Amino acid sequence: MSSSLVKNLSLGLRFWLFVASTLLALALSFALVPDAAAVVFVTHAGYWLMLVTFAIFSVALWLGFRTEVLAWSWRTVDWASVGVIAIGVSVLMVHEGFGFKIVMDEIMLLGTSMSMHFDRTALTPIRGNDIQGTFAIIDGVLDKRPLFFPFLESLVHDLTGYRPTNAFLLNGVLTAIFLWLVNLTGRLLAGRIAGWIGVALWAGLPLLAHNATGGGFELLNLVMILGTMLLGVRFVTRRDEATFTAFFFSGLLLAQVRYESVVYLLPVALTVGWVWWLERRPVMSWPVVLAPLLFVHYPLHHRIFDLHGSSWQMFSQPGYTKPFSFEYIPDNLTHALAFFFGKATDQPNSLLLSALGAMAVPFFLLLLVKRFRSLGRETPAVVLTSFFAIGFIAQFGVMMCYFWGRFDDPVIRRLSLPTHLGMVIAILAILPQLARGPVARILLGVAVVAVLVQGVPSMAAHAYSQEYLPGRETAWRRAFIADQPRRDYLVIDNDSILWITHQVSATPIEQARNRREMMVWNLRNRTFSDIFVFQRLNIDPSTGKMAYREGDDLGPDFELETVREERLQALTLTRMSRLKSIRAGEQIVKSGDTSLRPVPKDRATIEKLRRDYIANFLQQLP
Repeated sequence: MSSSLVKNLSLGLRFWLFVASTLLALALSFALVPDAAAVVFVTHAGYWLMLVTFAIFSVALWLGFRTEVLAWSWRTVDWASVGVIAIGVSVLMVHEGFGFKIVMDEIMLLGTSMSMHFDRTALTPIRGNDIQGTFAIIDGVLDKRPLFFPFLESLVHDLTGYRPTNAFLLNGVLTAIFLWLVNLTGRLLAGRIAGWIGVALWAGLPLLAHNATGGGFELLNLVMILGTMLLGVRFVTRRDEATFTAFFFSGLLLAQVRYESVVYLLPVALTVGWVWWLERRPVMSWPVVLAPLLFVHYPLHHRIFDLHGSSWQMFSQPGYTKPFSFEYIPDNLTHALAFFFGKATDQPNSLLLSALGAMAVPFFLLLLVKRFRSLGRETPAVVLTSFFAIGFIAQFGVMMCYFWGRFDDPVIRRLSLPTHLGMVIAILAILPQLARGPVARILLGVAVVAVLVQGVPSMAAHAYSQEYLPGRETAWRRAFIADQPRRDYLVIDNDSILWITHQVSATPIEQARNRREMMVWNLRNRTFSDIFVFQRLNIDPSTGKMAYREGDDLGPDFELETVREERLQALTLTRMSRLKSIRAGEQIVKSGDTSLRPVPKDRATIEKLRRDYIANFLQQLP
């Protein structure tokens, strides 16, 4: 039997096994696994499936790029491009403070990474306590957010030790990788100067700086979109198993960064189909045969949206009854224009990027229509930008149909980053259609001037971030943590996850209010060195009277002493108080009050009392 026949039989076997594993994964994802079991499976298997997927991706990258890596030399480095990238990273990093910018996303992701690091489970901790000097996660919930970013963050914890600031370290590295990929893309599409133009356009976008210095998954999303596209170029060029595995698994990981990033599986599928059509046979590898089963946790994870309707967060925008609708498009488009062309003091935009993008996108779409008619004669870079343009359009369409898809909203602005990426690619893709040399150099000069004239002043002032009070309050809480010499205290705060991820014992206000006897026991026995309460008060502008934010009032039975307060935003007061006493019936219990009898001197009795106390202590933890 000839070697070519054996190879074809092996490819055929792998292809049909891939079909079988896909059908099995679909059955498990949508039919065979009940909702409750799906949550348990993702909780306990999610980390391990991510680990295997990432390991296969990493090995495939090494096999695909081994020759270039081993032949690498300092002499081959384009040091001018390295300098451009380094300047771009510096501009993005130095003007924004490192901190958690979009609180719910970033803190929940940090919490999941914490559980992945300590327990190898995909849970966000909701109860955690300092127990005799050791911080322990006591309880958690499966968060709705995909697992790739917290998984990477957990790897950073594994390598450097657990620190909440590891999120900023990871995003700093991802920022440098992203600008490097932008430079490669521009160079591939229109030459060396085009790569520099791409870097300059991104360096002048304050929105990127805002996210690059935060703890969210937006930078990873951009890296994976661009990285997957470039790996697709390599796959179309080489059409071998190693590049196919790297490209395919990059697409799977991309789908697990943000919810809507799953739409980029469409250009991935189109690319695979295109290569198969060119080769007149399926290119298949054994890792890809298993890929659908490694991805099964993703649709199972999505069951959370069915189990908990609140996961859509529609309560945050009153008046909406469904998460997606074509009815939202006109209003969302109006808000998108308000963001892209708003004042620099109001929006973290780049007027140059918005203007160039608005001009380039229509020409790029016309170019795509022309190229699709002769795709077989186009370069791999053109083929992939054509396919991924479909992904950018689909992602933008999803955002415009989303009930909370207003790009000028402080929480939603970051969702425009993939659209910015699509605009940059459109700008770079049409450069070869122009008189490239002089036009490219002029455009580079304009982009650098825009960084200096608009980008840097906007980033330095960052006025656009001051209206987002939760972010400022999170920074205020973290400053409070930094000021405490020890962390053996308890905080009562509705945003308890923030404190837990910083290894500070915490419980929500409702929990403390409803379980008063638990709080009395901890106060009397000095379980914690102090008990603090975080609250926000709203100020009535007509009377000056202050009232607690809904859900922040502990009630009259809890006596509080103000420790620190600050007006972080007009008509609000952010306050940290110390719990001094709790009324329990007719009795007022203060810290350190005790009716315990003197401890006996008998060692056996002392040991029994200690064991009983510890057992009760664990039950009484907030």
